[in-house]
Formats: sequence, C-alpha cells, structure tokens
Amino acid sequence: MIVIGLTGSIGMGKSTTAQMFAARGVPVFDADAAVHQLYAPGGRAVPLIRAVFPDAIGPDGGVNRARLSEHMREDPLNLEVLTSFVHPWVGEMRAEFLARAVADGAKAVLFDVPLLFETGGDAQVDATVVVTAPADVQRARVMSRPGMTADLFDTLLSRQMPDAEKRERADFIISTADGMESAQARVDAVLKAVLAR
Repeated sequence: MIVIGLTGSIGMGKSTTAQMFAARGVPVFDADAAVHQLYAPGGRAVPLIRAVFPDAIGPDGGVNRARLSEHMREDPLNLEVLTSFVHPWVGEMRAEFLARAVADGAKAVLFDVPLLFETGGDAQVDATVVVTAPADVQRARVMSRPGMTADLFDTLLSRQMPDAEKRERADFIISTADGMESAQARVDAVLKAVLAR
C-alpha cells in the first residue's frame, strides 16, 4: 500500500484537494480532524487541558481553541508541552486508520497533514504532494474567512514552512490557482504516477 502525504500552507486549497483524492476512492486521514476529535466534549485531550488551562474549556465541555491558542502565543513552551501529548495520540489514531485501510485492501491512502514537513512527517510517507497557489490568491482566500485579520494571517504563516521550500521538497505539486478541473486533472496524474511506483 502506498502512503501519500498531502500538505500545503493555509489558504492553498489543501482540504479541497484531499476531497478530490477521497472522491477517487483513496482513504484520507485528516490530522486536523483528529485533533478536533481530541478537543471535542469527552475527547482524550480535554482532561489534560482542563488541568493546565481551565479557562480554555468551553461551556459544552470541549476545548475552546481560540482561548487555547492565546495560551500558546503567550508562552511557546505551552505549545511544546501540548504537542508532546497530542502528537502521539494523533499517531495512534493514524495507526488505527492505516490498519483499517490495510484490512479493506486499499491500494493507497492519503495523510492530510498541514505541518507535514515541519514535523518530519514526510519521513513516514512514500510520496509527498504540496498544494499551492500564488501568494495573492492565498491571501485573498484567507482574508475572506470570518474573524481573520492581517495580523493573525501573518502569525499563522510564520508558523509554516515557506511555500517555495515546500514545493522544493515535494515529489508532486498541485496548483489550485487554475480552477477545479485543472486541479482534478493533476490529482488524477499524481495518483496514476504514485500507483505505478
């Protein structure tokens, strides 16, 4: 079974591209969705976060991600401590996903990971795919999101490897700047090339 790692900076169209792979029958593991599950009411990360940052737990019993992010920005060490717990839990969820895909006879799976290169996750996949778009397109997409500010956008970008470096390290590049049909054709080409390996 081939493991594909999909990544891309904020606003590049990574989630949409992951859906294109899923539509072609490739099981997708979404790292962000896994974290959301850990932070949801009753999630595995909730007791830990409640013990350290009680004000980051919302009225529903789940983690208030905006408040938690404030704590992360206040002291970068907080982020290191949190990820030291969360990353292994996400790893366990990914291993369970892989076991199911193997049992189902999948020829390929896709890991949708925003910080694939930053966390060394590219060492755990057979091929890396970077989703990209020009900087002005990226900025316009992100700034149209509710609650987004220029400062927040710049902060988010600063935590991510530059797009040019990601493209340099990628096995395959998919541009989302030329519309859905072009991106879908590229997904088909990438999948054909990966499965032929």
